[in-house]
Amino acid sequence: MEGFINLIIEVWNQDFLGISIGNVVISLTIIITSIVLRAVLVSKVFSFLENLAKETETEADDILLETLEKPLGNIPLALGLYLIIELLPLSGIADIFLTNIVKALIAFTIFSVLTKAIGPIFELLAVKSWVTAALSMWLERFTRVLIWILAIAIILDIFGVQIGPIVAGLGLFSVAVALGAQDLFKNLISGILIIAENRFQPGDRIEVDGKLHGIVETIGFRSTMIRLFNTSPMIIPNKDLSDVNVINHGELRYRRIKWQINLLYSTSIDQLKTICDKISDFISDDKEGFAINPGQESFAKAVEFGASSIDVEILCYSAERDYSHYTDLKQKLVHRVMEIVRENGSDFAFPSRSVYVESSHEIENQT
Repeated sequence: MEGFINLIIEVWNQDFLGISIGNVVISLTIIITSIVLRAVLVSKVFSFLENLAKETETEADDILLETLEKPLGNIPLALGLYLIIELLPLSGIADIFLTNIVKALIAFTIFSVLTKAIGPIFELLAVKSWVTAALSMWLERFTRVLIWILAIAIILDIFGVQIGPIVAGLGLFSVAVALGAQDLFKNLISGILIIAENRFQPGDRIEVDGKLHGIVETIGFRSTMIRLFNTSPMIIPNKDLSDVNVINHGELRYRRIKWQINLLYSTSIDQLKTICDKISDFISDDKEGFAINPGQESFAKAVEFGASSIDVEILCYSAERDYSHYTDLKQKLVHRVMEIVRENGSDFAFPSRSVYVESSHEIENQT
């Protein structure tokens, strides 16, 4: 029995390139333990902390946990890899390479935390009036790209890769790229101008030269995506939106209703006054449906003698709501105008023409 135990010990200590079977088994155990600790840290510990954060009034702790959850899961892996390096009798290139991997993993974790924090930070900034939704999105994307460029530069430096010659080489390469990517830079600058001028924001309803009408979904570096009313997306280069007239319906304050109704010439003055007054009263009394525009009062007035009717102009405004509300309000106004006109003894006129025919006998007498 003692001989068998000695045999096991001999096999356990058997090594290849200085690494014994025992070292391999212990290393695998450390790796498995690191993976288990990572799963426990992410699922159990953070779940417990999230429940505690929900009980607080501030959102700062919720944002912090959301930012740290996935990146900090790399810490057990980095720690396990470091312990394996300390355990194994490594030397030379292998030791340096694995040590650099641990450093790179730590750097990756740090920069992952920073990039994860960018989103919540800009969500808070978007609440401020001076940071629009589109500007916040652009700044967030630019900051993420900048952080990852810095991360890649640091990780390459950890492995001994010199950044200076690469940057110099890219300088010459970028000149050639710039000559072939003029449209890309035009669209990029146009997108910056659209956001800087605050021409429109995601969620706005815009109309372009009477040809395009839809809802802005995203304003990207190169193009803007607009969702048409048939729900199909349209991708438009930013330069095409920067050089045309754009009507931003998303910024309208009121929806205008301007109609002209035609009444019979048989309508008396008293009837006409009553009809106009009752229509005006209906508009002013319905404060939930109709809006008060400080720049222009609503009215219903007789404005013109038409060819076959007395023309009454109706002008009023609806609050800026969805289109269904707007059409419901117009329908209600149509019904009430018809009731008022007919209740007061008048009716709507149709285009007509009077024809006078003289008999041939009368013509002969005149001659």
